[in-house]
Amino acid sequence: MTVLSDLSDLSRVFLFVLLTIISLYTVIVLVAQIGCLTGRPFANPDGTKDDWREQRLFYGIAWADSLIACPLSFLSVVLVFLDPQRGFFLLGMVSFWFIWANVMTTATSLRFEAPKITLRWMVVFPLGALIGLGALAWILFHFDLIFGV
Repeated sequence: MTVLSDLSDLSRVFLFVLLTIISLYTVIVLVAQIGCLTGRPFANPDGTKDDWREQRLFYGIAWADSLIACPLSFLSVVLVFLDPQRGFFLLGMVSFWFIWANVMTTATSLRFEAPKITLRWMVVFPLGALIGLGALAWILFHFDLIFGV
């Protein structure tokens, strides 16, 4: 039996929902970062802009996300189905990326921008951290089944 077939129906549904959300969120990040690299500033809901002409750091972040983080995120989703142990291992690392990047941006927005907390702000800033925490919790809950420990 494979890891995915050993899961309960509820766990499998949660996994598929998480993988779908991770994929969609990664597409959004990739589109925004490619836009940043091509010179199109990304307007954040707190009034800031991710524009590498204003802050050179965004250029490096855009390259790192476009060439490393986003492809690894997509690869982890594919590997979950092809080679579950490696896929879930990589998905755990991708979850840390989601948590780190979104906690960093959320804290910066709250500290320096005093934003209005709207639904759009919640999606752009802390939602990614919650997605990462959800995926990490799912992996840890099923750790024995996934890694055969």
